[in-house]
Amino acid sequence: MAATANPFQSILKTLQKPGGAGDFGSYFSLPALNDPRIDKLPYSIRILLESAIRNCDEFQVKKHDVEKIIDWENSAPKQVEIPFKPARVLLQDFTGVPAVVDLACMRDAMNKLGGDSNRINPLVPVDLVIDHSVQVDVARSENAVQANMELEFQRNKERFGFLKWGSTAFNNMLVVPPGSGIVHQVNLEYLGRVVFNTNGVLYPDSVVGTDSHTTMIDGLGVAGWGVGGIEAEAAMLGQPMSMVLPGVVGFKLLGKLRSGVTATDLVLTVTQMLRKHGVVGKFVEFYGEGMSELPLADRATIANMSPEYGATMGFFPVDHVTLQYLKLTGRSDETVSMIESYLRANKMFVDYNEPQVERVYSSYLELKLEDVEPCVSGPKRPHDRVPLKEMKVDWHACLNNKVGFKGFAIPTESQNKVAEFTFNGTKAHLRHGDVVIAAITSCTNTSNPYVMLGAALVAKKACDLGLEVKPWIKTSLAPGSGVVTKYIERSGLQKYLNQLGFHIVGYGCTTCIGNSGDINEAVASAITENDIVAAAVLSGNRNFEGRVHPLTRANYLASPPLVVAYALAGTVDIDFETEPIGITKDGERIFFKDIWPSSEEIASVSSLLC
Repeated sequence: MAATANPFQSILKTLQKPGGAGDFGSYFSLPALNDPRIDKLPYSIRILLESAIRNCDEFQVKKHDVEKIIDWENSAPKQVEIPFKPARVLLQDFTGVPAVVDLACMRDAMNKLGGDSNRINPLVPVDLVIDHSVQVDVARSENAVQANMELEFQRNKERFGFLKWGSTAFNNMLVVPPGSGIVHQVNLEYLGRVVFNTNGVLYPDSVVGTDSHTTMIDGLGVAGWGVGGIEAEAAMLGQPMSMVLPGVVGFKLLGKLRSGVTATDLVLTVTQMLRKHGVVGKFVEFYGEGMSELPLADRATIANMSPEYGATMGFFPVDHVTLQYLKLTGRSDETVSMIESYLRANKMFVDYNEPQVERVYSSYLELKLEDVEPCVSGPKRPHDRVPLKEMKVDWHACLNNKVGFKGFAIPTESQNKVAEFTFNGTKAHLRHGDVVIAAITSCTNTSNPYVMLGAALVAKKACDLGLEVKPWIKTSLAPGSGVVTKYIERSGLQKYLNQLGFHIVGYGCTTCIGNSGDINEAVASAITENDIVAAAVLSGNRNFEGRVHPLTRANYLASPPLVVAYALAGTVDIDFETEPIGITKDGERIFFKDIWPSSEEIASVSSLLC
């Protein structure tokens, strides 16, 4: 059956530039359908609708597929299937290599058949970011980045050579080289289009990626989620994805975060709420007056952890905050004007200065941001949130509990065991709960200026008070991109992070995916010989036992400032409210509150960098 002309050609409209200076191009207008059901649709579903209308050919995408989406309120509960054609595909190096290999094999086959192999190319734009290969072999050193990258290139010489060939051999494919940043942050800062203009036709950006945290781009108002390699390859070759029309959970945010509470505390709270609610196979769409002041970086943090709360995506519609971020990251005024004009014309833009049309959702949740409190998650799952004030009690419960997600079953008589060892000629000891890895790592947090500058301020206050991190704790800092390094250096605070051992080790996914490298042999022996439940504290999104490092059985997700705080304390077995985080050489007891920056302090440093 051959494809036919698009039956929705009549709603193709021209988008004029502001001031009447020509036009941006044409677009399929949702308001031109004159269907009152569209006004009530969640913004995330409108993106699916526009894609179906634009790609409708009565072959791959049919007119009744469009009707299913328009009638979402009634059809979604029936688990109907729809085709979806994403605007582009995002790959990281581990999962992206097989896709490029398959394209190369297709070219070989075309050659053998006597055809033109250069005709084998992705039909939609494909971006591949090399970010999963770097490992923290060298830490606590000024030359850590250089040393780790050299080892990365040695280990991956063949793969990198192949990807470099692919970057020039294929049309429609961009390969971002190693050392550039974490794929999802590069996607936010550089790759995300928000609105495409292809051959004069405007349409919303949407993306599927071979990494589960592709969802981070949802914080920018771009619909995106992770898929398997075969689905990604099919999308690359222009095939529609078959998906169940999802239910959408409306998540209302109210108020604002209290001083000293971070985006990490917020996302761990949201993750726990959504896991409890049940959102597998669904979209989550955030709305409410709390959105108007929620920075893009905080939105991206929440969107990033969609896999951890189980949703297909956690979506933040485009508004003035999104446009500010686009300008901040170097998108041209012309591009931002086009994005805003298109989304307003197609009723996909949220303007908080206008009355909000009540949208229909499958179910509803609400969170007052002022109720969020400092917390961590662990010791084995991202949604096992522990309020910071309850951490010591929870830790001791975990030692006592039977083996499970919240238990290690350590006999009472062994819980105070001390394992002695020698580190670089100095006597040292380990107890249950002692921190051996403290890593500011992963796309969730190392891309957020507020928590990164917060960590740097904790380091400065600690250094000013004379505190140090024990030398056997493997500390590391893996920024989301070079932009992060620039603003921390411009703030003058990187030297304090270095003083505590948080030197930059590379740009990519490190500790969060298990690329934490080896820990010191003496420390490793003390853990294994004495059956010590050692801890890792990381600003990542995954903390399953065995993932971070084989020898850290307890792994806690925490904000970057808390990673620094726990590194200073040297243990998770501490009550920050009543016990000192450290003692100076003069014997002065320093408490958590003495080194914790206020939101105003972080904002003050941030403002100096703009």
